[in-house]
Amino acid sequence: MGALLNLRNRIRRRATTERRPDSEPRERGNLVKVLIIEDEPNMVLGLKDSCEYEGYEVSVARDGKKGLEKASTEKPDIIILDVMLPSMSGLDVCRTLRTRGIETPILMLTARGEEMDKVVGLEVGADDYVTKPFSIKELLARVRALLRRATKQVADIESFDFSDVELNFKKYTARRGGQALDLSAREFEILHYLIRHRGETVTREQLLDEVWGYDSTPITRTVDNHIARLRQKIEPDPSEPQHIITVHRIGYRFIE
Repeated sequence: MGALLNLRNRIRRRATTERRPDSEPRERGNLVKVLIIEDEPNMVLGLKDSCEYEGYEVSVARDGKKGLEKASTEKPDIIILDVMLPSMSGLDVCRTLRTRGIETPILMLTARGEEMDKVVGLEVGADDYVTKPFSIKELLARVRALLRRATKQVADIESFDFSDVELNFKKYTARRGGQALDLSAREFEILHYLIRHRGETVTREQLLDEVWGYDSTPITRTVDNHIARLRQKIEPDPSEPQHIITVHRIGYRFIE
């Protein structure tokens, strides 16, 4: 118990010194709701204490199945999700939420340092990740970035047609040659951003910042993997793309 109290005091001191200067208290009814899905007691204590000090309303689940239930019923504004959990892994929780159409921002926590584990987490639908051990300052900054991303207004392009592809960004529907085209929410967002900037060269970093919500240390290979899958779906010949053009060492350009 003494160790836990010492941890809580250390977290409070760090949160006090690292808290952003523009933090302001919110009224109870307007609190941002944070769901923490984590099984390590010390980590739960530190995360909960820091988020509450930041002014967030916090709910906790200590295994994957309970976390999935709370994410579905409590409708949090953001989810902090550990990869390694009892009963159901964080990757499976994330995948299930996205399959159900729940687009709540997800920040993944992992003790693993392998790039592939981070890539898998992002590709099953996570929006960002931090690797343990992490600073409270970094975690809260990423939480705020994801919340800003989630509250951005939708751009004014609601539909767009090119070649034999028809896109409706408001309804998230797509057709190619008159047939329904299966695009993920992430693929719609990538196309939306590229089309809004059609004719311009868009860097991988821009896509990661605007679509994934990154603000530092991005994994640019994630963008390339998504672009490759998009080309398979929308290009007449994916090996010779006509619409999503690679700009060597920089990024991509969309051409109608």
